[in-house]
This record gives sequence, structure tokens and C-alpha cells, in this order.
Amino acid sequence: MGNVFSDIAVSVDGFSAGPNQSLENPLGVGGMQLHRWHLEHPEESAAEIAAIVDAGAFIMGRNMFGPIRGPWDSAGPEEWRGWWGEEPPYHGPVFVLTHYPRESLEMAGGTTFHFVTDGFVAAHERALAASGGRGVSIAGGASTVQQALAAGLLDELRLHIAPVVLGAGERLLEGVGDVQLEQFGVTSSPLVTHVRYKVLH
Repeated sequence: MGNVFSDIAVSVDGFSAGPNQSLENPLGVGGMQLHRWHLEHPEESAAEIAAIVDAGAFIMGRNMFGPIRGPWDSAGPEEWRGWWGEEPPYHGPVFVLTHYPRESLEMAGGTTFHFVTDGFVAAHERALAASGGRGVSIAGGASTVQQALAAGLLDELRLHIAPVVLGAGERLLEGVGDVQLEQFGVTSSPLVTHVRYKVLH
């Protein structure tokens, strides 16, 4: 069975998103700076970019899927379909953690968003079953990665560290207990340092 991993960009002071997330600032104020490395110079990190979506199934938090809070219909008559347009990059099943039920959402290119209301462990079980042995990616955001670490269900953490200081926002490694990491890979470019850690259980 494939491993459970997470790829997530962070600032040098440990934030995976800036403060005040909104429709205009989906990654919070200043958060897009964390992603310059793959948006502006994808050729320099081609292997790392390809690995991010190389999984059989994905898990993400409600805030990563969109800016809507509360019941899904609170956004008005237009159904929110994610940040990625009609063909998201996942090309497989994506399990979205939420407190509010919603029918599964099929998108172009093979991505289907399933909305899970009974917690991270249930989403993890469903993702493993759907992954076809190709592994499960914890796509983010910070809270979802924290839940995976706290539950002891993450095998590999891949940090993409941008030379940016955000000062506030969503801190990645907060409230996860005594997590033990073993570094086993590092590559870098001027805009990012990619560090791979095995999570020791």
C-alpha cells in the first residue's frame, strides 16, 4: 500500500498561509509569496511539482477547497466548485473535510470532490480504499496536516520552504505533540528549499 504524504509550502517562520484569508486572498495576505517557486519558475522544481499530485487519492480541509464558511448554500445561488477551474490538477478522488453535507462534485479530468462530515480518520480510511495503492496526499491546509500528524497517520512530510517571513497566519506545526522527523532529502533553488522528512511513528 502506498504511503501517506503531504507537500506544503511554508515561510521560514513556519506559516503555510498568511492572515485574513478571503476570496481575494485565498492564501491570506502575503501567502502567494510562498508559491513563487512553482508559479514563476516551474522548470527549476519540475520533479517536486510532479510529485505533489502523484497520488491515488487526496484529503484536504474545507478552507483549502474554498472561502465559504457555514452551510454550502450560504454562498448564494452560485455553487462553489473550488479554486482550480473546471479541471482541477488532482485527476482522482479528493476527500474534503467539512461539517456540512454536500453531494459529491464531479469535475473534468477525473477529479471528484467527496465531502466528509465524520472527521479526518474517516476521510483517511476512504482515501486509502480509493487510492489503488498509489498513496494518499494530505493536500492541506495547515489544520488538515496537523490532524494527520496528531493521529499518527502521516508517513512523509515534504516542506517547500520559501525565503519569506509572514509574521502571522496559519502556523503549520502547531498543536501536533512530540512529532519526530528524520530528514532524508534536500534540494534548493533561489526561491525555495525542498526538504523531505520521514515521520517516525
